[in-house]
Amino acid sequence: MKKIAKIVLATALAASLASAFAAEFQTRIIRFGYGLAEDSNQGHAVKAFAEDLAKRTGGKFKAKGFASASLGNDNQMQNALIGGAQEMTVVSTATLVGIDDSFGIYDLPFVFRTEQEADAILDGAFGKKLAAKLDAKGLVGLVYWENGFRNLTNSKRAITRLEDMQGVKLRVMQNPVYIDMFNGFGANAIPLAFSELFTALESKTVDGQENPVNTIQSSKFYEVQKYLTITKHVYSPWIVLVSKKWWDGLNADEKKAIQDAAVTSRDFERKDSREAGAKALDTLKQKGMQITVLSAKEAERLQDAARPAIAKFSANGHAELVKELQTELAKVRK
Repeated sequence: MKKIAKIVLATALAASLASAFAAEFQTRIIRFGYGLAEDSNQGHAVKAFAEDLAKRTGGKFKAKGFASASLGNDNQMQNALIGGAQEMTVVSTATLVGIDDSFGIYDLPFVFRTEQEADAILDGAFGKKLAAKLDAKGLVGLVYWENGFRNLTNSKRAITRLEDMQGVKLRVMQNPVYIDMFNGFGANAIPLAFSELFTALESKTVDGQENPVNTIQSSKFYEVQKYLTITKHVYSPWIVLVSKKWWDGLNADEKKAIQDAAVTSRDFERKDSREAGAKALDTLKQKGMQITVLSAKEAERLQDAARPAIAKFSANGHAELVKELQTELAKVRK
């Protein structure tokens, strides 16, 4: 019996080893473009992804990061993926509305209260279902990274109440929800690609912008912006995308390695983002920015002013999607 047991164990071990070595990986170069600087949360996470993927594939897959929109802005990189001219990118979900306007759901103001709520929705059935819609558009959505809660900066005046936004030329993403929201706040919303933003702020083409504090710091907006108001008006995710044309040419082992490395990078990026966010405010203060935390009363006024933008998105064919998100959030909050 002992002899039989040894044979069975040896056979099982051999089968396990054979399975491990059966994974097939061709040598591939992956161009991974992103919009922020190399020394940013995006840059750190792309590097983490590349290192993890190399380990999983025995060095066969080499992911090369291209920072600072060197391969184009978010929309241009999305189109490059669709056409098969680039393999991977990470972009704001807000820029996907031109491909599928359902992604505007993530741009609705004051939806998420905490990062943990956002994690549960994005990683759960709701987030996966929405990402799966991209397959038909030539993109594969792997995971969501964290951009974070968005806040306002400008060079004109401290914004402490709703009325202070009147007439401020504010750069927003090229997204109808953002345009409607900030016009509703009384600002002059100007849609502009992120890659053009610093120059626009420096030349006073726009007075201000809105982004998470990590991005404000890594993009050095403190050099051209005096005032920062903590509003947390929108929680903004990034999504890691793969060209479907390229993806369809991979075998099952290669796809699994990329997906698993993406999950590892997601967990790394969120931790990195949250730790950096805690330090960013101190850094921005040291760089001379005047920081205001919006009062609870004024935050409520912003929420009231944003309701028409939510109603408009819902009325434009998304009532069921909004209801579904609200249902999922209610489950998470229990």
